[in-house]
Amino acid sequence: MDLASLTVVLRAALSPIPEERKAAEESLNQFQYTPKHLVRLLQIIVDGTYDMGVRQVASIHFKNFVAKHWSPHDPGEPQKVSEIDKSMVRENILGFIVQVPPLLRAQLGECIKTIVHVDYPEKWPSLLHWIKRNLLMQDQVLGALFVLRVLARKYEFKSDEERTPLYPIVEETFPLLLDVFNKLVHIVNPPIEVADLIKLICKIFWSSIYLDIPRQLFDPNVFGSWMVLFLNILERPVPLEGQPSDPEARKSWGWWKVKKWTIHILNRLYTRFGDLKHQKPESKAFAQMFQKNYAGRILGCYLQLLNEIRIGGYLPDRVTNLILQYLGNSISKNSMYQLLQPQLDIILFEIVFPLMCFNDNDQNLWSEDPHEYVRKGYDIIEDLYSPRTAAMDFVSELVRKHGKANLQKFIHFIVDIFTRYDGASVEFKPYRQKDGALLAIGALCDKLKQTEPYKSELEHMLVQHVLPEFTSPIGHLRAKAAWVAGQYAHINFSDQNNFRRVFHYVVSGLQDPELPVRVDSVFALRSFVEACKDLNEIRPILPQLLDEFFKLMNEVENEDLVFTLETIVDKFGEEMAPYAIGLCQNLAAAFWRCLGASESDDEADDSGALAAVGCLRAISTILESVNRLPHLFVQIEPTLLPIMRKMLSTDGQDVFEEVLEIVSYMTFYSPTISLEMWTLWPLIMDALGDWAIDFFDNILGPLDNYISRSTSHFLTCKDPDYQQSLWNALSSMLSDKNIDDADIEPAPKLIEVVFQNCKGQVDRWVEPYLRITIERLQRAERPYLKCLLMLVIADALYYNPSLTLNILHKLGVAAHFFNLWFQMLQEVKKSGTRANFKREHDKKVCCLGLTSLLGLPADQLPGEAFERVFKATLELLVSYKDQVAETKKQADTVDDIDGFEDDDDDDDEDEEDESDKEMGDDSVDGDEADSLNLQKLAAEARVFQSKYEDDDSDDDYSDDEVLQSPIDEVDPFIFFIDTVQAVQASNPIGFQNLTQTLDFRYQAMASGIAQHAEQRRVEIEKEKLEQTVTK
Repeated sequence: MDLASLTVVLRAALSPIPEERKAAEESLNQFQYTPKHLVRLLQIIVDGTYDMGVRQVASIHFKNFVAKHWSPHDPGEPQKVSEIDKSMVRENILGFIVQVPPLLRAQLGECIKTIVHVDYPEKWPSLLHWIKRNLLMQDQVLGALFVLRVLARKYEFKSDEERTPLYPIVEETFPLLLDVFNKLVHIVNPPIEVADLIKLICKIFWSSIYLDIPRQLFDPNVFGSWMVLFLNILERPVPLEGQPSDPEARKSWGWWKVKKWTIHILNRLYTRFGDLKHQKPESKAFAQMFQKNYAGRILGCYLQLLNEIRIGGYLPDRVTNLILQYLGNSISKNSMYQLLQPQLDIILFEIVFPLMCFNDNDQNLWSEDPHEYVRKGYDIIEDLYSPRTAAMDFVSELVRKHGKANLQKFIHFIVDIFTRYDGASVEFKPYRQKDGALLAIGALCDKLKQTEPYKSELEHMLVQHVLPEFTSPIGHLRAKAAWVAGQYAHINFSDQNNFRRVFHYVVSGLQDPELPVRVDSVFALRSFVEACKDLNEIRPILPQLLDEFFKLMNEVENEDLVFTLETIVDKFGEEMAPYAIGLCQNLAAAFWRCLGASESDDEADDSGALAAVGCLRAISTILESVNRLPHLFVQIEPTLLPIMRKMLSTDGQDVFEEVLEIVSYMTFYSPTISLEMWTLWPLIMDALGDWAIDFFDNILGPLDNYISRSTSHFLTCKDPDYQQSLWNALSSMLSDKNIDDADIEPAPKLIEVVFQNCKGQVDRWVEPYLRITIERLQRAERPYLKCLLMLVIADALYYNPSLTLNILHKLGVAAHFFNLWFQMLQEVKKSGTRANFKREHDKKVCCLGLTSLLGLPADQLPGEAFERVFKATLELLVSYKDQVAETKKQADTVDDIDGFEDDDDDDDEDEEDESDKEMGDDSVDGDEADSLNLQKLAAEARVFQSKYEDDDSDDDYSDDEVLQSPIDEVDPFIFFIDTVQAVQASNPIGFQNLTQTLDFRYQAMASGIAQHAEQRRVEIEKEKLEQTVTK
């Protein structure tokens, strides 16, 4: 397509007529791979004679094509752009980056970024020379800085080896960059364009030093030259002329951006070199120089900037936040703290505390957009930029590191505010200062709950200074009262009536006319539900609570609402049964709303998505709480099916794990698995085969449930053919050499599920599964995967020993397999523990497989082989018996300690008494409790070790207790004795010959196993009898 034709097509892409637009887009897609297409697009973008709309369409198409096709994404994918076209683009794009309007510059900038990341330095070695040449040309400096910023950013987060190309860039450009920087800083009355250039230089410097300081900067003279300029920018006032009046535009104004980036750089240097203890030997001298010459001076500049807040001047929120971070980091360093001390009272009471108080911006947002007020208040990202959060962190760090010198005077300051507030008439009460004082008390809760005399006064403080604000006419004080109450819900109330009063005020807050009060009340309610010892406080109002919850969930998307709901459900367990269906319906409705909101606005924040995930988690919590009421699952299923169907597709990648958990509950606890639930199987298998390999562990549970709990349908249904679809997925993954051993481990577990649940009904699948298992076994490296693959063959032997043995002979691997199996059974670690088959489950499956071999006719298992299998089985049964006994013993130990603790649980809330940091009390009772806790932890650790047996290389050897199987009902000792007795009856002479040749050790083992088997028969009969009586 020539230039003129391409222009016509691009103009048609702007047509208001949909058909013309669609035809133009199809034409662009059709010709996009033709030679020179990319070059012609660039010609149109940079040619000012073309219509701006056409140039913009060309730039968007150009950017998208470069991003998608400049470099193949997959190995073996052919190149879509010829090297000739690439070379022409590289040669021409740089010169036009400054000439095009900013709208087009942004698109070309993205293209340069893509090309740099792919081609530099190997295919674009001339780029660095171009940058250096243009840094020397006054009219080309902007383009050079723009491209150098892209180049430096490529290496910003790279590790040591990958950063190597950055060093020559710094070495060759930084002297030129420093010269440009120096000239710009010394321009008198600089225009705003100078700010844009300095900002680019700051960003280049930031990217170059973020992870490591280039060695050139370790030269004190070079580094000093840079620091002189940064400190110059820091100290000089921002020009008043030209500052926008609009607050949003003002904080983004060029000169404030320069100030912010300078502070970013200085903070980063301080983080890296402000503490000598954290320095490598090669950087210690540099760190000493930085601390001696610059750390204190930076602090002085920052305090001067903060003074603007004190005198009512302007400082952008992000700048304030960054400065307070620097001050907070300085508290723990003695030399810096000494510099802070003379001005600490001014900082604390005239700068930091006012930042903690409710302000005009808060009031405007509260009144005009309460939803946004709530979102900002609970947004973690907002906290990173918030001066208020930084002020709270500063106070917390100050009293943590220097509490004795500062906590008392700060609390006196807060108490003075409380006193003045209480004494003032309604129209003169310092409402906003009271709000800040309550925020301070809440922020210091951890310190105050540990420190006398404040610890003893917390209940009094709540009653006297927080409780009255629940009925305040000022909305933000009602909200703050709820929040502070939540921070202190877990303290010891000497008068339980006070707990009840505060709790009921929090509950009343759920019906407050102001949205932020309702949300903060829900947040506080979670703490009170956790702290509540008598659930009768909540039971009578539970329906009302749930009703208010869902009214609020209809208004806001906030995951903290869902967390509180989860806490209530968890606390009441099965008592939630009457509400379970309604809860799931409301949560499902809330989920769809959150999903719709996040899908309709791709640029929106993540609060909707987080709330959607929270809804799914809460549904799982509800299903867990009613798991002993299977009839409810039938009633809940229609509500949850649409969610499961949609979110098991690619639409649900962000919530796939949560949805699979719901599928697990529905397939495990429902009385039967409905045909509607079976429609999810193909969706799960499609996802597994396409993109969900990382979720294979999560998929294992639902698939196990389908096969084990609805075996008949799995075996008989042919449309779809579930057996075939399982084989297709497992064989594909097991044969894929690109899938790591660790990722494939659920595959053999699923084959086990089939063999164990479908005994005698899947003969046709035994050979295919054995073939693919053996092929993977031959190249498996991970010990745990080898064990799992061996267990598949052991399961096959238990399924049908004769069929399996014949297949192993047919495949020519029988001798190799048995030699490997016996070798793995014998392997031990230095500690003497088994190296393989560590779980009880593993040993049991091996026992069942080996025992099944013993039952074969003599012509299939000759005498020598029989003796080898017999001895291996005896050894394994003894090992299994010992492991089961040890696990039971350690579990009993934990239960005994739990029981001992439970006998004296009146004062478990007093645990904090032992950590009275100011008073230095050492409680004997606390020491005894610690001793008990240590005993309990040690016992739990022993149980952990008995299950996992600390492998050196992987942590996979845990018993899958949640997965149930028909072999759970098979006792391996009884199965062994019954098999041996059958062999003895069918071949008495052969069996007698064997027993006569056994040495004493194996005879003793056999006798012991026989006795244990009889003991197990008695125990099993007793258990059955007890279950019958219970029913």
